[in-house]
Amino acid sequence: MIGTETIREIIATYEKHGWILRRVLLSPELKRQLGAELGTLFSDATLVDSDINGVWFSRQSRQDSVAWELRRLGPLPFALVEVVDADILPEDLEDVLSETEERLRESGIKPRPPG
Repeated sequence: MIGTETIREIIATYEKHGWILRRVLLSPELKRQLGAELGTLFSDATLVDSDINGVWFSRQSRQDSVAWELRRLGPLPFALVEVVDADILPEDLEDVLSETEERLRESGIKPRPPG
C-alpha cells in the first residue's frame, strides 16, 4: 500500500507541471489507512469510493483540448491519459473517465490486500 508522504510527492510533482488534482479514487483499505489525513491530503478534490486507488489530474493540452491523467496510487507508477475536447459535455466526459478507470482495472494492477 502507498503511504501519505508518497502521495504528497505525487501530487506535488503533478502540480509543479501544471496539473490540477480533480478527483481521488479510494479503496476502503486505503481510505482507512489514510484516516485523518484525508481532509488535508487531497485539498478540494472529489473523493470517490472505488475498488481501485488513483488520482485524476487535468490540464489544458492545446487551445481546444484538455488532458486528463489517471495516476494509480501504488508502489509502481502507472498512468493512463485521455485528451478530450475542451467543450465536451459533462456526461460525455464522465463516460470517458469511466472507460479509462475500467482500463486501469483491466490492466490487472489492483491494490494489494493489507497484511
